[in-house]
Amino acid sequence: MELPEFAPGLSARVELTVTDADTAQSLGSGDVPVLGTPRLLALAEAATVAATARQIPGGITTVSSRIDIEHRAPTPVGRRVTAQATLTKTDGPKLLFEVSVHDGDVLVAEVRIERVLLDRQRFIARALGD
Repeated sequence: MELPEFAPGLSARVELTVTDADTAQSLGSGDVPVLGTPRLLALAEAATVAATARQIPGGITTVSSRIDIEHRAPTPVGRRVTAQATLTKTDGPKLLFEVSVHDGDVLVAEVRIERVLLDRQRFIARALGD
C-alpha cells in the first residue's frame, strides 16, 4: 500500500449549531444543557477528516489514534461553533493535527489529534476478526 503524502499546513473548517441533542445532558457526559465534550470531539475529528478528504486516494482512510482535548468554555444551545483543523506534522503514516474550536471570539476548546493513514479494507477485516 502506497500512502499519500500530506504537507503541514493543510487545513479545513467545519461548523455546528448546538442543539439539545449535542448537550452533555443528552449525551450522558454530564447534567448540563451545554455542548457536550463527546460532541465537541466529534466536531474536531470531522475537521481533521475534512482536511485530508480531497487528497486521500480510494482504499485509504485515517483513524484517530491519540487525542488530547482541553474543553475550556461552555457553549449553550443555539450557538454556532467552528472547528479549524490544521495539519502540523507528519511522521510516516501519522498525521498530527491542531484543532481550535471557537464560539465567535471565545476559544471553546483546543484539541490535538493524531490520525493514522491505513488500508481501509484491511482495517475493517481486522476489526471483524477476519
